[in-house]
Amino acid sequence: MDKFLAIVLLIVLSPVFLLIAFALKISPVKAVFFVHQRPGKNNKPFHLYKFKTMNEKRDSHGKLLPNMQRITPLGAFLRKTSLDEIPQLLNVLLGELSLVGPRPLEMRYLPYYTKEQSRRHEVRPGITGWAQINGRNNLSWEKKFKLDVWYVENISFMLDMKILLLTFKKVFVSEGVNANPTATVEPLDVYLNKKS
Repeated sequence: MDKFLAIVLLIVLSPVFLLIAFALKISPVKAVFFVHQRPGKNNKPFHLYKFKTMNEKRDSHGKLLPNMQRITPLGAFLRKTSLDEIPQLLNVLLGELSLVGPRPLEMRYLPYYTKEQSRRHEVRPGITGWAQINGRNNLSWEKKFKLDVWYVENISFMLDMKILLLTFKKVFVSEGVNANPTATVEPLDVYLNKKS
């Protein structure tokens, strides 16, 4: 079902996909995709694809500028509309992602999970999930993980259909996305260090 729906969505969205790819290629960014390693089911690493929304500007010491300073105008639009997520349909075709599941976070976060929180990796990660339709960027890390584990414990076809339908609704009204599209979520390790 995942692969069938991914093929249908890629066909339907192919004009948008190609238009965004062309716009990124001729923009100052010059690159179409952002590729980043993420943990999949059972922590198995895979390469996640997204449209590139940030440039590679660095400071005088050669260090990348903060994310908020590197998001391009086109990138801000793609994030606000969630169009930057379209290439992840390719990950679904490769069997690395599901349409629905806990969002795959960065590999460097793995050591920070509690035993309970790490259960989010018992299933394949998804493009959207239970946490995404229940607050997304407005949730604390603890609340996100709690919702992810709840999904793992209650996974079903009907729940997935509900999440997909609510996702489409929220994308159309930009619900749960940062009011400021150039803002980024505080990294988990930074968040935990502040709490300790």
